[in-house]
Amino acid sequence: MRRLHCHLLLLSLSCYSSLALSWSHSQQFQQAENYEGSSDLVDLQYHMGPVLASPINIYIIWYGNWNPSHQATIRDFLYSFSSSAPFPSVADWWQSVRLYTDQTGSNITGNIALAGEFYDSGYSHGRYLTRLSIQSVIKYAVTSQPRPLPLNSRDGLYLVLTSSDVGVRDFCRAVCGFHYFTFPMIVGVTLPYAWVGYSGTQCPGVCAYPFAWPKYSGKPPPSTKGGNNIMGAPNGDPGVDGMISVIAHELAEVSSNPLVNAWYAGDDPTAPTEIADLCVGVYGSGGGGGFVGEVYKDSWGDGYNVNGVKKRRFLVQWVWNPVKRRCFGPNAMD
Repeated sequence: MRRLHCHLLLLSLSCYSSLALSWSHSQQFQQAENYEGSSDLVDLQYHMGPVLASPINIYIIWYGNWNPSHQATIRDFLYSFSSSAPFPSVADWWQSVRLYTDQTGSNITGNIALAGEFYDSGYSHGRYLTRLSIQSVIKYAVTSQPRPLPLNSRDGLYLVLTSSDVGVRDFCRAVCGFHYFTFPMIVGVTLPYAWVGYSGTQCPGVCAYPFAWPKYSGKPPPSTKGGNNIMGAPNGDPGVDGMISVIAHELAEVSSNPLVNAWYAGDDPTAPTEIADLCVGVYGSGGGGGFVGEVYKDSWGDGYNVNGVKKRRFLVQWVWNPVKRRCFGPNAMD
């Protein structure tokens, strides 16, 4: 079976954790230090495949038992891609992703809409999913009566989000999310999709960094004001705020490499390094090597780097900017 692109977090035992990604948990972390200003180690190439240049219609599949406030936070993040908000905004962050083109010169779209939602609260495929059964979840969502999701093979992107009580193979042990495309033998057509799990109760120290601390890394560094020095979550929940950054990561990569034959570095298409992989753990200027970089703090001291709709604030990792040839985000200090 073709290995899927996974969001792999390898947290070091040092005082600050560093993040990394891979297509398979069995692969060793091969990236060099992802310092925000480096470009000499990067050989990102275009492999002639499509990018998502047409307007993207996102269809969420809420799998399991979801907290409505968590759903509202995720919806507002997705609404923020095509809505105005104070600079630096989610839409401003997406501008680096939009710089990538296909062989016709068409850029990745900036028109992203939340087009539909499906509530699989009955756990149609159980409380433990594999990567293939996630495709079956999509099949169920587009065929379930009386209100299935549209089977949109032209400009649909399907986002499967699993709740805190759902296990996914390799989730927490190695992965926090992945993107790929559906197999016609399962879904009927080829559709780009992504999966991200809620880690708030299962593994916040692995998948909700930097809003939580890995249990095996000892005590978190103390704060000068007492307590610990863990960054506060801007929307009040480390699990959902951690999901936001993973969702952003996967949306950037599924848009620039939807069929695994477009933008990536490396010689092996089954194990590519994609545009967000190059900047894992970098959220601001000076980031890399376990340091998130310079980010904003709200009046409660919670960290964020972009603004969204309804005065929301989010912390999302940077992506590789092909023009600047470095990791970049709209909150950059240079």
